[in-house]
Amino acid sequence: MRIAVLYRKLDPRFKKNFAHDTAGREDDSYHLSIVDALKNPSSEVEIAVVGKYIGLQDAYKSIYEALTHGGIANRSRVKVRRVDADEVAKQGGAALLAGANGVLVPGGFGARGVEGKIEAVRWARETKTPFLGICLGLQCAAIEFARNACGRAKANSLEFDERTPDPVIALMEGQRNVTAKGGTMRLGSYPCRLRPGSLARRIYGVETVHERHRHRFEFHNGYREEFEAKGFALSGLSPDGRLVEMLELPAHPFFIACQFHPEFQSRPAAPHPLFSSFVAASLGVPFPAPSPASPSFAAPASAR
Repeated sequence: MRIAVLYRKLDPRFKKNFAHDTAGREDDSYHLSIVDALKNPSSEVEIAVVGKYIGLQDAYKSIYEALTHGGIANRSRVKVRRVDADEVAKQGGAALLAGANGVLVPGGFGARGVEGKIEAVRWARETKTPFLGICLGLQCAAIEFARNACGRAKANSLEFDERTPDPVIALMEGQRNVTAKGGTMRLGSYPCRLRPGSLARRIYGVETVHERHRHRFEFHNGYREEFEAKGFALSGLSPDGRLVEMLELPAHPFFIACQFHPEFQSRPAAPHPLFSSFVAASLGVPFPAPSPASPSFAAPASAR
């Protein structure tokens, strides 16, 4: 009740400005329902986040917050198990991931920790544990699948091994001669067209979405046919069909990865559908309906 009273005492001008997160509502009912879901969850789920910067408290702050938002959508408390990728490489997935309801592999740069992330992907894929890969997480998923499902034991990314015989992750055409780093990456909002009938399409509920990117390397198009033949669906592509934006395993209960960063568009009153569906899958319950405050991913981020 204290929170409700404090909210009602807020300046109306502030509440009106804040209403964009609640589909234009200026009443406090929706915000209070969020607080209630946080304080009185009906379930609990544990998600293992496997990263290389786990020791830094705020390194994956946006990921942790987006998972909390996904928990709100499912009225569930999300307990995060922070797992050091280097330790997974040393001890194996079973030793550090057993008992987790879901596995998330987030973004990152550089070779350190990558083998542990790849091992985490393998464990999630083989044990049928719900999996969400983000940015580098997609690239690790592609490398793992190439090695263990396609028989390409030395598959890798050119970022980590310039001599790999199977560079399933490679530089974009326009990046090959770039020497300056930083602002030369693929940055900002880009469109992604979702395959009809795919898990990605079911999660978003629209044909085309716009999501934020921050990366330089991409899935190598030379491996598309082999991946599809082995059961790895390319469920999201750029509108011109040249760039792979999303991968998924239809034979798996929930295994999906994206090249972009959905966590940047998630809000307490508008959980990102990838996170709310991932939490639901980890709980073993149906995906929640989109929040009334959810943004339209059919529109560019700059227009929202």
